[in-house]
Amino acid sequence: MHPMSRRDFVVSTALAGAPRLNARLVTPAFAQKTPDPAKPFVAYKVGSAEVTALYDGIWEKPHDPAFIANASIDDVKGAMVKAGLPADFVSIPFTVALVKNGGKTILCDSGTGGQVQPTAGKMMASMKAAGIDPARIDTVLISHFHPDHIFGLMEKETNRPVFPNAEIVVSDVEYKFWTDPAVIDRLAEARKGLARRIQAVFPTWKNIRQVTGEAEVAPGIRFVAAPGHTPGHRAFHLSSGTSQLMISNDTAYVPALVVANPGWHGQYDQDPATAEATRRKILDRVIADKVLISGYHFPFPGAGTISRDGAGYALDPMKA
Repeated sequence: MHPMSRRDFVVSTALAGAPRLNARLVTPAFAQKTPDPAKPFVAYKVGSAEVTALYDGIWEKPHDPAFIANASIDDVKGAMVKAGLPADFVSIPFTVALVKNGGKTILCDSGTGGQVQPTAGKMMASMKAAGIDPARIDTVLISHFHPDHIFGLMEKETNRPVFPNAEIVVSDVEYKFWTDPAVIDRLAEARKGLARRIQAVFPTWKNIRQVTGEAEVAPGIRFVAAPGHTPGHRAFHLSSGTSQLMISNDTAYVPALVVANPGWHGQYDQDPATAEATRRKILDRVIADKVLISGYHFPFPGAGTISRDGAGYALDPMKA
């Protein structure tokens, strides 16, 4: 166990499933150093499909020797500097992709819902700025059940559904893992509250569809098995005409660290060895197919291209 900063405490309570933040802990120490993008949404085309990147905020994570198990804090700081990012914290932005294709509006994960980090929870405002009506979302694809990807589905105080008319699609492996009552005893203490919240809410909803394997889950979008981060973690592959986008979610969550150093093992990867194998497989596929990639924690607007760089890879990010 490592000492926890006040900021880490707030985040840890949210990661544990606590539905509200303690306002007394949101002090000036949380003043965000990274400026929000001037425009909180960026739209781009993938064939005839329209993708809109929606900014949800950022976590400026304090350095922690446990964050990357096989790299030192100095190694992490060096990687951040090499990527052109500040060295005094790890920059972890949250960007939600929304896809319009085949007459449907598809949200790819749901954002933090303002329940994970004081400087996040801006997706709905970004959606409004982009002229997107949340009530018109047909489908929400969920990559995995970590808080920053699912808390946007649930209202903070009541757990009422934010998108009651949308179909929520998730891998059957992920759903069954988190809704198994026996899993609570097997989880680390910091995850038990999350599992309890999931088990209290999701089995009562009638609009969740579990999907096996790599099926097509929305027009032009297929699930891609990407286990390791969680047992049922999925990437989403969008194809339109001759154009493709790999929505990689948390396969390579902080590119400055694990794209450049794919063998680094992060503490939020449930099975680090499997996560590494998945990361290399997905990045190699994107390079071989010469396609665009997006990531939930990539620098906003969360997309770019991947190339090989020595023993690792490099992200050439799309400009906002």
